[in-house]
Amino acid sequence: MEFGLFSLFDFFPDRQNEVTYYKDTIDLIVLAERLGFDSVWLGEEHFYSFGICPSPQIFLTALARETSRIRLGTAISLLPFENPLRKAEDFAMVDILSNGRLNFGVGRGSIAKHFEGFRVPPQQSRARYEEALTIIKKAWTEETFSHEGAFWQIPAISVSPKPVQKPMPPIYRGTVMMESFEIAAAVGDNAFVVPWLSGPHQDVQKRVQRYRAALKEHGHAPKRTTFIFFMFVDQDHQVALREGREVTGAYAQRTTQFLATTEQANLPKTHPLAQFLTLVRSMPDHIEERAVVGTPAECRRRLHELDDEFGLDQVAFYFHAGARDPKRARQSMELFAQEVMPEFRGPGVRG
Repeated sequence: MEFGLFSLFDFFPDRQNEVTYYKDTIDLIVLAERLGFDSVWLGEEHFYSFGICPSPQIFLTALARETSRIRLGTAISLLPFENPLRKAEDFAMVDILSNGRLNFGVGRGSIAKHFEGFRVPPQQSRARYEEALTIIKKAWTEETFSHEGAFWQIPAISVSPKPVQKPMPPIYRGTVMMESFEIAAAVGDNAFVVPWLSGPHQDVQKRVQRYRAALKEHGHAPKRTTFIFFMFVDQDHQVALREGREVTGAYAQRTTQFLATTEQANLPKTHPLAQFLTLVRSMPDHIEERAVVGTPAECRRRLHELDDEFGLDQVAFYFHAGARDPKRARQSMELFAQEVMPEFRGPGVRG
């Protein structure tokens, strides 16, 4: 089993400073490499609608110079908002400057302010996303190509530079509903899975099982799945539990703030958005079920349970959400690396 870190750079202007936040994040990721974590995954956010990382490719380039082994991923790069040729160029450079350590995670986006700011109709998000990803794959794998699509028309050109990894860096699709899992399987891409944002575990388990079966149906070899969880570990169970509830409570308030409008407050309970808001807001009350929380022994047991449930090969932890104290994040990472991680690294461990 491989372990990584994950961040959407959720930012609290009344409690945090941008310059310090960036420095703390870099320091924690450099520490993660020393501790033996395998990857880091960073999100893309705009306009103070939630987080403060508009260009993860820039942040990953900084990390490429500070690290030498840990893989550098996006979770996710939003494709509908800019010319995909720029994405292809930028991330090929990241792959070169990191000596082939890029994991390219992609998605459509869901925050209304992003679409408003870039003047992109939300109804076009899926079509733009799929067309952009097609162009990026061509740019990375074909010496010269052209494209005539609904949103982008490209004459015969050669995009430079090309990535180090051949035929291209691993592509991970953001997956929530069954349809997104099936599309990822049809084209043979890897998948992100975020159970605490996607639904009850039994529903997510069915989608993951369908994804893995569909990969076989389409003739693809098994692919990677990166599962994202919160993690709070302490030698005192109550300390870990209290911190988990505080951090996820702050995160839930921040992440639903951009969705909870007066109009949406009147949605029926069965509406997908209403169900999503309920799921996220209830996180603190179900922290032990939806996260990895407790003493090192309890965290080991919980990871084994999740492995039995989902068949884990890669797990990434949201390490400094909810304005969490960086010192506490550091202590949690160190304790996890020392007393939890080794059990899942030995021979005979699935994953």
